[in-house]
Amino acid sequence: MKADAANHRMPASEPRPRQIGILAYPGIELLDAIGPLEVFAAANRIVAERSPRNPVAYQIDVWADRLGAIDGSSGVGLIATRSIATPAPVELDTVLVAGSPVVADMSRQPCVDWLRDATGGIRRVGGICTGVFLLAEAGLLDGRRAVTHWAYCDELARRYPAIRVEPDPIFLRDDRFYTTAGVTAGMDLALALVQDDLGRDVALAIARLLVLFLKRPGGQSQFSAHLAAQLDGDSPIAMLQRWILNHLDTDLTVEALAERVHMSPRNFARNFQREAGAPPGVFVERARLDAARRALEDGEHRLETIARHCGFTSAEILRRLFQRRMGLSPTAYRERFASAR
Repeated sequence: MKADAANHRMPASEPRPRQIGILAYPGIELLDAIGPLEVFAAANRIVAERSPRNPVAYQIDVWADRLGAIDGSSGVGLIATRSIATPAPVELDTVLVAGSPVVADMSRQPCVDWLRDATGGIRRVGGICTGVFLLAEAGLLDGRRAVTHWAYCDELARRYPAIRVEPDPIFLRDDRFYTTAGVTAGMDLALALVQDDLGRDVALAIARLLVLFLKRPGGQSQFSAHLAAQLDGDSPIAMLQRWILNHLDTDLTVEALAERVHMSPRNFARNFQREAGAPPGVFVERARLDAARRALEDGEHRLETIARHCGFTSAEILRRLFQRRMGLSPTAYRERFASAR
């Protein structure tokens, strides 16, 4: 009897696909939503090719406060197939919140309350680009590390001082919360999530299929705007900052700079940090590095010449600083970003 019973046992249930929700709202940046969606869809194709009898790895839906068309910032829309306004018959495994080019009215989005109240049981919650602002508004990132698009990191830190904003990573994980840099970084994150779920082999196959880095070299500092664009005002410190940018190959020690604005070194350093948001030495280092980056983009001068013009005592010092701050070598940066001629 026992043997007969064993022969008639029900077959083990097949693993159910992980439920992925892309949270959308009017005015979203479409690539924030479509990019990760395509990564998960590619995972389904690869899993199906390798194991035809297995179910798909992911069930992907666009969620919004209502069903139907959701207008994107480009004028092209998405169709929401799930609504946060009604109880969901599915158990979400992962929610990724798309960003928007406009962050001023993020707090008014209906999904903020839903994120605050309904995501406690969800295994992974992520913000893509400025979608991080919605997680922040819901209070989900208080006391946590986070990143967003380089152009909005200062704004995120100002609005939500309880968040430890780190401006350089392509994406960050803090417990079950994930945040990313700008736009295409959502694909980097989705690829990392697939690797966690299905292994490196599947993630690598997706990277090859979609022509992506499995792990992108460097952080988002390599894409950020040049330092000169951030400077404004007519205070002595602001004018000194602009002077520094035009005299990078001169003596820019604290003592020399303090003398130019007729302050003691100690008083100068204190005033400079208060107004510029960074100590003088850090500002000078960033300015020199930024100038070196622009010179590498021009693609004409030798590294030794660039180092000298930007105020570095040697090409090796520039090379080490570039690797430490940018996450890649000057040669690799030049190959990637040098202007076509």
